[in-house]
Amino acid sequence: MASPISKVVQPRDVKELFGKISLSNHYVVNFSELTTPITQHIRSRFGVSDVRSFVSRRAGILCSEASLPTSRLATGEVKDNFMGIPQEFAHTRLYTDLDFTFYVDNDYKNLRIFEGWIDYISSGGEVGENAKSYYRRMRYPDTYKCDTMYITKFERDYKNELVYQFKNAFPKSMTAIPVAYGPAELLKVTVMFNFDRYIMIPRRATGIKKGTQKNTVSIGSLAAQESFKQNRDSLINDTSGSNFTFDQSRFGSGNNNPVNTNLNQNIG
Repeated sequence: MASPISKVVQPRDVKELFGKISLSNHYVVNFSELTTPITQHIRSRFGVSDVRSFVSRRAGILCSEASLPTSRLATGEVKDNFMGIPQEFAHTRLYTDLDFTFYVDNDYKNLRIFEGWIDYISSGGEVGENAKSYYRRMRYPDTYKCDTMYITKFERDYKNELVYQFKNAFPKSMTAIPVAYGPAELLKVTVMFNFDRYIMIPRRATGIKKGTQKNTVSIGSLAAQESFKQNRDSLINDTSGSNFTFDQSRFGSGNNNPVNTNLNQNIG
């Protein structure tokens, strides 16, 4: 095998390479619908009537920070195959929990939903919380795990994307939310999610050209674009007249937004 050698890198090659660095503020988070027992529990105990529509349409838009997942391999060491040379072999793939930070709306709806979700997981007991003999019993995982969650990472030109699909996710913990007198700040809550595994799906967004019939369309792209189109204006209207600062750079506006432009080309 030949040894690596040093070589001259031309400025045009450096410019071409570093001019295509991915940006961190172009992403969208999507949830599948929660199970019926969870929605009924949140509706009856925490007073959220539109749980399904809020989780599927608005919760992801309120996600201000997220992390792309990673994994690692657990290994076992073997020392007796070769004299004096220990070796390691992988036996399990491990996944780390992910943190999602959400803006809290002035109705505290997403805060009540996540609190209600966690409360449902531990509410299998049959005694009321005010009773002295109150106890907790955890419910079966099939009843409280969300079938799928998605993080779609894309760029401003929307030519390529990475879709991370999480299987069987549920909120594991919520961080404390500090409140204090003084200058007002946006209220946020960070929720840690656990999941069984994730699937990374690389996609290249290809649109439908006029006069052709057989073209592939990225389902993830259209879903993300449709989510932006339906929720961006309503979210801005909901926060108008307050001190809420909406980051237009993530979502764009008007026909100059590459998400809207690509959507019109694909389905228009």
